[in-house]
Amino acid sequence: MSWKPTASFKTLHTRAKILAQVRDFFSKRNVLEVQTPLLSSTSVTDPYIQSIPAIFQKTGSQIQETLYLQTSPEYAMKRLLAAGSGPIFQICKAFRQGEVGTFHQPEFTMLEWYRPDFNHHDLMNEMDDLLQLVLNKGKAERLSYAAAFVNTVGINPHFASLEELSFCAKKNGILVNSTITDRDAWLDLILTHCIEPHFANNHPVFLYDFPISQAALAKIRNEDPPVASRFEVYYKGIELANGFHELQDSDEQRRRFENNLHQRNKLDLSPIPIDEHFLAALSHGLPDCSGVALGLDRLLMLILSAENIREVVSFGF
Repeated sequence: MSWKPTASFKTLHTRAKILAQVRDFFSKRNVLEVQTPLLSSTSVTDPYIQSIPAIFQKTGSQIQETLYLQTSPEYAMKRLLAAGSGPIFQICKAFRQGEVGTFHQPEFTMLEWYRPDFNHHDLMNEMDDLLQLVLNKGKAERLSYAAAFVNTVGINPHFASLEELSFCAKKNGILVNSTITDRDAWLDLILTHCIEPHFANNHPVFLYDFPISQAALAKIRNEDPPVASRFEVYYKGIELANGFHELQDSDEQRRRFENNLHQRNKLDLSPIPIDEHFLAALSHGLPDCSGVALGLDRLLMLILSAENIREVVSFGF
């Protein structure tokens, strides 16, 4: 086994330069840099994000406690917002179970920031400014989730039936060996296999206003049809960031957590304790705000045209 770094020192210098650019970008905008714990007694309930547990035992005690390495600093940062922090950002390590591949590492570097009084379009504007700085590109393209489907595969994702989605996937060469009865699973297959490849141009693309079934922690706008105030950012066909006009309703957030736990049970996944500190912060009052998380390792990989994410971290997994 090689003991040497998986990234060149030229790459590490570029990495340091980009991190400095990011910090300078937020400093000039009076956004406070914060740090929150990597270890927590709870984690995300999302059935499609798996946490890495860590066993903690106090000196002299026989009791072992299961903690979790954070998948994102989101809940802790929102507690800061509820306490009156104002605009904040964080560059930190995040961890996800089982994620190893060309664009994935179980330990990775995340940039996450929150802006009070911003909606998701305001935050897209700021994200666009940051990407223009670090990528040295022009303004990003923007299109709604619905427009992306209509323009590419000719169906409206908010109204299409399960049968229409299944037929659309098969018509576009997506063949599966099992019966899929979940609309979002079909939508994800069509998005990743038929639509995302069209985002492979050499400029960023913002996709916004997702179906309400994919709201996660975003507000839902009661339009016709209702949509989730959420966006994703792509560059060279690869997803870089996920942003939300943040949900403030603690009761609705609890319902979403409980639904996640129900889905985890159906998938035979271990239960995750609901973060009551986070819900208490929402009850106290989260300011109207938007937030976004961006994978910095993946961004650097695309900037340098690296073939594997291991090439842009000191020691890849």
